[in-house]
Amino acid sequence: MAAQRTKQTRERRWNLRVERDEDEIVRAASDAAGTSYSNFVREAAVTKAERVLADRTHFILDEDQWRQMNELLDRPPRISPGLRDLFSRPNVFE
Repeated sequence: MAAQRTKQTRERRWNLRVERDEDEIVRAASDAAGTSYSNFVREAAVTKAERVLADRTHFILDEDQWRQMNELLDRPPRISPGLRDLFSRPNVFE
């Protein structure tokens, strides 16, 4: 579920140390993927970060955020015509 990124100037630098075997496997994987080492590491880190944040189940909201969330949850559901059409078709697994 990686977000679509537009080309931007990269202003930040990551400087980190890794073990030799970690470096070798990441370099081999970036070669196999046909992408640069930097792109591979950056994309892998961002993908992992997005997954960790998406799996969160505990959120702390201030009063205004809590009110806004409840307003959204209290709205009547919107049923899109496409979704109605999809669920009116026979299930392909039956």
